[in-house]
Amino acid sequence: MIVFDLLCGEGHRFEGWFGSAADFSAQKERRQLACPRCGIAQVERVPSASRVNLGVPEPKAVTKAMPGQGPGVPQRTPPIDSVGGTPEMEGKDPFAIAQMLYSRMLDELLTKSEDVGKEFPAEARKIFYQEAPARAIRGEASAREHEELLDEGIPVARLPLPPGRLN
Repeated sequence: MIVFDLLCGEGHRFEGWFGSAADFSAQKERRQLACPRCGIAQVERVPSASRVNLGVPEPKAVTKAMPGQGPGVPQRTPPIDSVGGTPEMEGKDPFAIAQMLYSRMLDELLTKSEDVGKEFPAEARKIFYQEAPARAIRGEASAREHEELLDEGIPVARLPLPPGRLN
């Protein structure tokens, strides 16, 4: 799987998961892509960071909140190099690279975040509204709870975990 950052004609930014870059192009050509917020099919791929930084930024480093950012939101960092990889990935199959990067990202996410389980929606709200310390968390939320968090402007993301990676 490959993850692309996408932007609709109304300016809503979201992620799309595709089997390959060709799958993205084919779906775009057939107008099968649409913004999850407004439903507009005018969708473009935009540059994205290649890794997840789960650290909380130093207060002095944050000058102005960008859309989709807030207390407790992991901050994006620039890619390691122009293709977002390391020298060990040079010349390898792009799908294999994507799988390796996804595996590394999951490892980092699972080791550097607190599992709050079914309390995820409540804890995400507390962090967003600065009622709890800012930190990276993960947990469970129903599709309805996930939509409610997004409607409140709380930046959360669903992340599919392969079997055996839950603990």
